[in-house]
Amino acid sequence: MKQILTTLTFVLVLSLPTSAQMLPASTGIDYASLQELNDEALFRVITRELSDDAFGGRKPLTPYEAPTVEYISARFKEAGMEPLNGSYLQKVPLLGVTTHLTSNEVVMSGAKGIVKLRYWDDIVIWTLRAEKQLKINKADFVFVGFGIHAPEYGWDDYAGIDVKGKVVVILVNDPGYYDDNLFRGKNMTYYGRWIYKFEEAARQGAAAALIIHDTAPASYDWSVVQNSRSSACLTLYSEEENKKLLPYQGWVTGESAKKLFNAAGVPFDESMAAAKKKGFKSFPLKLKTTIASTNEIEFGESANVVGIIPGTTLKDEYIVYSAHWDHLGIGQAVNGDSIYNGASDNATGVAALTLIGRRFANLPEPPKRSILFFAPTAEESGLLGSQYYAENPLVPFEKTVICLNMDCYADYMRTGDLILSAAGHSETDNYVMEAAAVQGRTVVINNDNSNGWYYRSDHYNFAKAGVPVVIAKGGRDYLDPEAARAYHEKYHKGKYTYHQPSDEYNEWWDLSGTLEDIYLFYGIGLRLANDGYFPQWYDGVEFKAARK
Repeated sequence: MKQILTTLTFVLVLSLPTSAQMLPASTGIDYASLQELNDEALFRVITRELSDDAFGGRKPLTPYEAPTVEYISARFKEAGMEPLNGSYLQKVPLLGVTTHLTSNEVVMSGAKGIVKLRYWDDIVIWTLRAEKQLKINKADFVFVGFGIHAPEYGWDDYAGIDVKGKVVVILVNDPGYYDDNLFRGKNMTYYGRWIYKFEEAARQGAAAALIIHDTAPASYDWSVVQNSRSSACLTLYSEEENKKLLPYQGWVTGESAKKLFNAAGVPFDESMAAAKKKGFKSFPLKLKTTIASTNEIEFGESANVVGIIPGTTLKDEYIVYSAHWDHLGIGQAVNGDSIYNGASDNATGVAALTLIGRRFANLPEPPKRSILFFAPTAEESGLLGSQYYAENPLVPFEKTVICLNMDCYADYMRTGDLILSAAGHSETDNYVMEAAAVQGRTVVINNDNSNGWYYRSDHYNFAKAGVPVVIAKGGRDYLDPEAARAYHEKYHKGKYTYHQPSDEYNEWWDLSGTLEDIYLFYGIGLRLANDGYFPQWYDGVEFKAARK
């Protein structure tokens, strides 16, 4: 293993900022003056601006996209980043579909009765096909457990059963969540992701798939399912107009799933327990349903925003910083507010990109390697912008050293610890540990991926392409525990803001820990930009083959 270089590089770049100066108003900012702001002030201005109501929640393929990408491009330019191949934008072809069911109730007829599920409250269902009219008629149901076909784990929920033209009912997560001896235990595999479950159902020829929502193994509550589908659903555009995709995708609440099993005359609890054990055999449910919809179809070009600081002697090798720019847009109102501003998720990430870019641009000497700043679109719709980049890279993946992804960087107080996730995957661990040591922080290893976080942000598409990634954030060992307790009691009050309209910028945010995490990422990138080394995946990690 390569010897890690001296820590001297970090000493200057990881120092904490001075206190924030007076901020400009949220409108009428003289953006030419942003260069004069200190780091915290710059971070606050960009986060506040991008999460303002004027940007309408930053959903792709809406009238708010153009001003959003123009804003980010301008901030990148002011920070000193150059356009890549003459442009700050990589166009991304998207398809948007707004599904209108012909009835507000989905009716299932079973051997033991009829169930009527109310759209939105009990069931959320949509299509990603470019078809103005769509219908499945008197389709039968099949319970397929976790809906997984994974030969390497000796697991096949589709073995011996025909689901063509049928509705499959599926458990969330994967078997390891319930049994540490199965799959990777609590460390969720890609098979646990809802995206995979819909993909596999389509490969098996199903007409629809309904995932049973359960807050703990899903790691988010029912409102997140609702809010994520409250307006047009997005996917990458394909020449066959996405007709290879599953006709209908959806979720049902746990209570609704129980009603379905009761109507089919099948014990619910026993079925759930059986599906979690090896050797489970999928079985038909004596249920039928007809689902029909009219769909609004929109083809359009979204955009990834990309800036670069060219390197010198190793300019054809790249350090990538990424942070998605999109959020959920305007949707279902919650407490009278229908704009999903996405301040933490992920205006903060874009602000961090800009801050780090400015630091690289102001170095006395340019870095040896080039630094690529990547703000992808449509992360909230299934990592679509980074998927498109992975399929159409602007720089070669074999020359891409690392991806440092930043997602949800709001309001962290300083801590004495740093949580390193997915440790043991690659040699990037060493860079993280030494950077944390320079900051006087202890690294805490977290390999509990039970919430599937590894597959839920844009770093995953870089990892799949063979590029090592870093997933690290401040922990909960606050330097001043009493102050932290009082702060959370005063301001946070247990408020749930993930994918809610309440994810808004607040002037009271304490950004001391946020900035320390950003400086850690900057320091790691600076080290790798100048040491000429390519961190390697460790043996046994699934992404190593792609790197080769």
